[in-house]
Amino acid sequence: MNTPDPETLTNTVESFLDRIDSYSRTTFELSKLRLLETTAAVVTSLIPRLSAILMLAMFIFVLSMGFALFLGELLGKIYYGLFIVALFYLVAGLFIHFFLHGWIKKPISDLIIKQALREPLSCEK
Repeated sequence: MNTPDPETLTNTVESFLDRIDSYSRTTFELSKLRLLETTAAVVTSLIPRLSAILMLAMFIFVLSMGFALFLGELLGKIYYGLFIVALFYLVAGLFIHFFLHGWIKKPISDLIIKQALREPLSCEK
């Protein structure tokens, strides 16, 4: 029987271990890049929506302040209008929290999941 040379066997094992190390590092780097791409896709799809929501919130805030001042003037005391508008937002917030929470949460989580699970960009063209 032919016995393998110990030096050749050692070189083969070292070469194999080097390849495993290289493969694991490459796989780890690829995973990091895929995570980065997915995160970037989710964030970039949310930024325009969040900007629109912020603009709408600012519009509603200014409109609410105008309406509160108008109501306050009608009722004789400015702070009456502010209290009425604040009470409206309290009732609306409680209603949303208790009755519409799932209605709002589901589309947002679906959007994030859809963006996170989309096909990664291909490097080949």
